[in-house]
Formats: sequence, structure tokens, C-alpha cells
Amino acid sequence: MKDLAAIAAFAAAVGGLTLGLDSGVWLTFIMMALYASLLAQSWNMLGGYGGQFSFGHALFFGTGAYVQAIAQSTSAGTRGFALLAAVAAATCVAAFLGALTFRYGLKGSYFALVTLAFAEVFRILAVSVDFTGGGVGLMLPLHESFADMQFASRRGYIGLVLGFVVAAMLVTSWLRHSRFGAQLQAVRDNEDAARAIGVDPWSVKLGAITLSAAFMGAGGAFYVQVFQYIDPGLAFGPVSSVEALGGRDRRRHGHAVGPGTGRRGAAPACRTDAQPVRPVARLEHDRLRLGAGAHRDVRAARVVGRGAQRARDDSGRRD
Repeated sequence: MKDLAAIAAFAAAVGGLTLGLDSGVWLTFIMMALYASLLAQSWNMLGGYGGQFSFGHALFFGTGAYVQAIAQSTSAGTRGFALLAAVAAATCVAAFLGALTFRYGLKGSYFALVTLAFAEVFRILAVSVDFTGGGVGLMLPLHESFADMQFASRRGYIGLVLGFVVAAMLVTSWLRHSRFGAQLQAVRDNEDAARAIGVDPWSVKLGAITLSAAFMGAGGAFYVQVFQYIDPGLAFGPVSSVEALGGRDRRRHGHAVGPGTGRRGAAPACRTDAQPVRPVARLEHDRLRLGAGAHRDVRAARVVGRGAQRARDDSGRRD
């Protein structure tokens, strides 16, 4: 309930500020801050809660942007479904990438480099085919209407991106309190221990990357609506990935509104730091997260995890 109250207060504050301002400069600032917050929260779902660092989130951003532009330009009948198509396409790309990389256990710098490589491959493909406009890119026609998500004032765009940000905050709050979120954080902290207590790391990480991609795709769709133009460099270049990564503030990790209200502005609430916790407190945390009686399994899983780590260390020293 505290998370929901904080999210509601944040949305009300931004909405009230937007209605009270007439300056186009300040309205543009609020819009772009919310846009950066959306990208940051998207990355945080996978990189923060899941511990899977991605350097290629532009892959999902560009997919959403191009599908939005193509669907909205080709036929008036598909305009109302363009956003859904953009989010679905980004999710499908993420599911393919996650199924491939997590199947072979890629993580850390290997996973980061693979995501960066896939983004570059998609950039080259976008330059090479005709339906994306090639290197010239695509211009989105202007149709000011709610169905087309194009507005005469910045206030309309602020309301649109604020809806995306609030949805991302609600998902982040769910990750903090749900069983899936506990499993995701367990995989992040110790994948061997999580597997020992019955968690399937592959499916958990796959769910995290699809969630993350959905909001990144929405961010790409929003970008196209505001600037009405997209090209391969903007879509799949490193800028979007850096925007999602940049400005994180670890001091606000674990708060649902952290990515939108961090000390540095739109900074992601990255849960990347595994702080040492007293064993008793940690076991109690696991018991509350995973259900009554599960603390015995967690204790055994930690022993298994420590044993596996020692075996790897001994093998490395012998080599």
C-alpha cells in the first residue's frame, strides 16, 4: 500500500505541475525527464532486479519505434493498434534473444556484449531494407488525435508518457512484493542456490527480459510520436542504451518511485549491489519471500551454493 500511495502521489504531483505550467520549456523538460525515467525503469527490471546487464536495450527501443512508425503510416485502420504492435514486437524480439542467450548460460559481460551485437545487427538490417526507409529513415505523418497519440500541446505527451511511467512503477512494485520478483532476485544473488530450491533461472530471466523490453518498446513508440522521425542510427544506436543506463542512483534501490524521483532526477533504482546481510536476517527475509517453511530449503541451498563455489575455486587453482 505504501508503494501505491507513493506512486499515486507522484502521478498527482506531476499532473498538477503540468496543468499549472504554461512555459513550453518547462513542459518539454518534464516530458523528457519522464521519458528518461521510463527507459531507466525498463533497464532496471532486467539489469537491477535480475542482475543481467544489457548494453543493447536500443534493440527493443528501435523495434518498438520502427513498428510504431510503420504501422501508423501504412493504414488508418492500424493506427489504433500501433502501440500494441510495437510493444508486442519488442517483447517477441526480447523473448528470442533471451531464449537463445539464457539457454547457453550467458551472463555478465558476455550477455552485455551479445545484446550490443544484436542491436548492431538490427541497425545494419534497418539500413539495408526498404520498408524501414533505409539510411534515410521514416517520417511519421501528423494526425493530431488521441487515437494517433499525437497532440497539439506538450501536456498531451506528458499525460501519455506519465501513463507509461506509472505502469512501469506498478510493475516494479509488483517485482518487489511478488513471488516472481523474489525468484528473480534470488537468481541474481546466487543462481546455483536458486536452482537448488526449485527456481528455474531460464524462465525467470526470460520473464524479466520480456517485461523490460515491453516498456523499452513503449519508449521507442513514444519517441516516434513526439519527434515524428526515426532512422537506424537513432533507433538501434548506442544513445538509447546509454540513456537507459545513465544516471543511476544506488541509494534509492528498492523503491518503486526511485527511477522517477531519484536524487539525480530520472535515475533508475538499480538493485545491483548485493549488500552483506546478517545470516539470520537474510533467512527471515527469504522465509517471508518464499513462504513459510522455505527457510530450511534456503539454508540448504546456500550450503550447496557455497560448496559449488569452493569446487570452482579449487578447480581454478589446480588449473
